[in-house]
Amino acid sequence: MSAMLTADWCPLGRDTYFRKFEIYSMSWQNEINMENVSVAVAPYGGPVAVIRDRKKFVKVQGIGKPVISIYSASGKNISSIVWTSGQIIQLGWSSTEDLLCVQDDGSVLIYDMFGTYQHTFSMGQEAKDTKIIEAKIFANLNGTGVAVLTSSYRIFLVNSVKEPKVRRLAEVPSLNVPPSSWAIISEDRQTRVLVAKDKELFVLKQSEPHALPVTPDFAQPVNSVIEMAVSQNNRHVALFADSGRLWIGSADIRKQYYEFDTKCPYRPKQLVWCGTEAVIGYWDNVLLVIGRQGDYINYGYDSAVRLVPEMDGVRVLSTFSHEMIQKVPLVVQQIFRINSTDPSSYLLEASKQFQKRSYRADEYIRLVKDHLEVAVRQCIEAAGYEFDTGNQKMLIRAAQFGKGFVPDLNSDSYVKMCRLLRVLNAVRDNKIGIPLTCTQMQHLTIQVLLDRLVLRRHYYLAIQIAKYLKLPYNEGSSRILAHWACYKVKQTQLDREQVARDIAEKLGYAPGISYSEIAMKAADCGRMQLAIKLMDYEPRASLQVPLLLRLGEDRPALVKAIESGDTDLVYTVLLHLRENMPLGEFQMAVRNYPVAQALYLKYCRDHNRETLRDIYVQEDDYNAQAACFIREIYDPKNTLTVEASLSAAQESYRRARNEFSAGLCEEQQKLLRYQKTLEEKFRREFVGRSLHDTVYLLLLLQETKLADKLRAEYRVTDRRYWWLRILSLSELGEWMELDKFSKSKKSPIGIEPFVDVCLKYENKYEAQKYLPKVKDELKVKYYVKTGMFEEAAQIAFEQKDLQALLFVQGRSAPADRNVSEKISLLITQLSAKK
Repeated sequence: MSAMLTADWCPLGRDTYFRKFEIYSMSWQNEINMENVSVAVAPYGGPVAVIRDRKKFVKVQGIGKPVISIYSASGKNISSIVWTSGQIIQLGWSSTEDLLCVQDDGSVLIYDMFGTYQHTFSMGQEAKDTKIIEAKIFANLNGTGVAVLTSSYRIFLVNSVKEPKVRRLAEVPSLNVPPSSWAIISEDRQTRVLVAKDKELFVLKQSEPHALPVTPDFAQPVNSVIEMAVSQNNRHVALFADSGRLWIGSADIRKQYYEFDTKCPYRPKQLVWCGTEAVIGYWDNVLLVIGRQGDYINYGYDSAVRLVPEMDGVRVLSTFSHEMIQKVPLVVQQIFRINSTDPSSYLLEASKQFQKRSYRADEYIRLVKDHLEVAVRQCIEAAGYEFDTGNQKMLIRAAQFGKGFVPDLNSDSYVKMCRLLRVLNAVRDNKIGIPLTCTQMQHLTIQVLLDRLVLRRHYYLAIQIAKYLKLPYNEGSSRILAHWACYKVKQTQLDREQVARDIAEKLGYAPGISYSEIAMKAADCGRMQLAIKLMDYEPRASLQVPLLLRLGEDRPALVKAIESGDTDLVYTVLLHLRENMPLGEFQMAVRNYPVAQALYLKYCRDHNRETLRDIYVQEDDYNAQAACFIREIYDPKNTLTVEASLSAAQESYRRARNEFSAGLCEEQQKLLRYQKTLEEKFRREFVGRSLHDTVYLLLLLQETKLADKLRAEYRVTDRRYWWLRILSLSELGEWMELDKFSKSKKSPIGIEPFVDVCLKYENKYEAQKYLPKVKDELKVKYYVKTGMFEEAAQIAFEQKDLQALLFVQGRSAPADRNVSEKISLLITQLSAKK
């Protein structure tokens, strides 16, 4: 059995084997002749773009314009593009599987795999003026880059097609003809170009203003380096000279691994790396696999092929088949190598014998009894490297068989591999045509694979994989369904009502679903009514309202914003409406929605009072108009005088038949006129003060008669006036006048304020004069405030108020110990009486 499995293996050195196996029999056999076409193949099992080779004369049927045909890796036609633009220099694929078409005028046109135009960017004016003669598309940490060589033999570089920023590299010294070869090396965020000027090599870096010469140590003199190849990890390079010598070494040209004589001085049609262990050169009908130690393998082909380098091998496309050449993984060698004594090989044989119900199964298990866990792990790992489902099953059965003899073995790796193989086999299917290896799959991640299935519109398969791998709903099914819905709305031939229902039934209100994004796609396709219909299913008003505004559905947007209860959202709609509608029409529209009207009035009150007044005028709301005029009095930006604003407010109140408020405005105007007179007389600021402050200022100026006159005219209450007199006299220090005023007649506010103002200005002597007249229930408190603790205690004792005594004791304790002791005695006596 091992001999049969290793029949397609070829040794490349002592312990290294390479294998070649068929992935697909191509479906394009009757459509494509690889001899006459240029082919661009996306890595990681991506799509294939085919266009007639303009350098070859072939019979053309149908239209004479070039046609770019796009196929899956299995040869299944996906789409076609009739090329009507400029001359194509190079085709290639981005890391997101967009087709890049580089023209001779420096334009790079980008299409998706279904032939839909995306956008264009330019390689710069100089590249456009001098024309492009060669171009290379390369992968790097930024995604995908483009490098072009112009007819003036200058190289221009774009590191990322998503954010194209053109960089002009240094000039190669004395380069008057096209370079014999050149290649892109991208490593550690640094892109450099290796250029061969005959036998001289130069490195062009973005950060260097001059070309840096490098010298590979060829064993024999060479005239020219005519072909180059860089490994997928950008760490190794192969240089092919016109003498037929192949130099293999490090990417910095400092270290040589081997120099191989191919005995063929002609330029290979392709020179690529197979992983990192070998270089493959393709000449007419011959593939030569050359190892880093100088060993080689020959493969013959009857027709033209195209080599597609991958991170773990090389895919070989021909008219009839799609094959893979790769280094046999070490774990697979250990299991299937002839006469292998590795534990995993014995475990596989034990499993086979067990399937045959042979007693020899037990003998093989005994041979690997102490290494069963390692053997199981190796069988699981090896299954991932196999494309043939029969081999996968055989290895998985062996791992399952061995697991039964290892107690407490963690089965996670076994389960993960079974799931991974099922997913890989599903996407490798001829109808899907994504021939990913296990290594590539682990590098891409499952999310990228799902994105690529969605890109190919294999929505059902993507959803089934997401469910099978138990991915979170918002990362798996809901995200895929959202993409499906965006695709569905683009189908303009379908009825919008049916499309909306279908999308709602499929998506529901699952987490991660945004109907607004789907509706936006519909709007972008010109299907406005479908977009509006879809917005009915969007539960989040914050997403619903902006799109409704964009679609011109202003009234529904306002209703949705009001229903959401989000005032910021309502303001967003109101401001949008105000900017896009005549003012009168806007105000008439808003008045039909009380909540919106109230919020708009609040906004105008804070930001645009003139508009607010216009609204009140339109609504005949005279009270609100008057309130606006009164607010303007206190606005520093008010252009009207205070008198004018008061007069306007009074007129509005009268129209509203609010005589009380109109009277207040009239009295305020009278006060304002009187204040102006006082201001002229005393040279003090009176205008703008309240009646209270005006009377108080007059009292401070000792203009008692004027204060009394103002008090009588405006009917200031006795309580307020007494307070103003007390405060003014105490502030002036007129203690005798204060005493006289207290005796003038009975105080409407009591005698306590007299004590308070004396204490405020720390005049305890004057305060003591008023203490006997303080109300009995407040005497204890005011004697304590004055600091007369012993007298306060005696009053409390006489009033038989134990709580008051305790209050006095608490306040007097820090002040005087003797007084505190006397108070304690009084407390004891009062307690004894009770």
